[in-house]
Amino acid sequence: ADSGEKNTLTSLLLVSLKFHRTRKMALRFLLCVIALASASAFAPSAFGVSSRTPSPLFAKSGEDSGGGAALAKPKVSIGQKTALVTDVKQKVVQKKTVQPAEPSFRRDDDFEEAPMYKVMLLGDDEYEQVHVIERLQAIIEEMDEGMAAGIFTQAQAGGKAMIGKFPYERAELYKEQLIRSDPLIYSDIEEDKKD
Repeated sequence: ADSGEKNTLTSLLLVSLKFHRTRKMALRFLLCVIALASASAFAPSAFGVSSRTPSPLFAKSGEDSGGGAALAKPKVSIGQKTALVTDVKQKVVQKKTVQPAEPSFRRDDDFEEAPMYKVMLLGDDEYEQVHVIERLQAIIEEMDEGMAAGIFTQAQAGGKAMIGKFPYERAELYKEQLIRSDPLIYSDIEEDKKD
């Protein structure tokens, strides 16, 4: 803010302190004055007079420049010409080819296969065949309609039927997805015993 604005703000502050007896009122008034002063600093001029100076990057309004912005020309000429320098790239020739050594293994471990678990569909008289077949196909990726119908028939006839063998986490996931079906589809997980 320039000195004229500071003087105006100071005089407004003095006037507000004289006429307003309480500090609370004076503080509110002061905040309003500061808000108005700061807001007017960013607002366009009310009288249509702009305080901006014309930019040297644009052509003056009286000149006919062919439309568009004109680039500013330097006022001082240095009298020096610049040269264009280019780098020359050279091809690097590899003199020797080195064969990588065979990887050495620290030890040969025999990995055990992860234990597999059977997901069993439990038979229930309340099941709707179409619903169970659709849910089995939606949950288990490699299940087709014929396989799902066969599993449903076995579960209804024998009390339970194997849906498939999976690692424990996947078997648990399938069991949870089946129980969340609406209406519920009951299933169980059994460890696959290898004889």
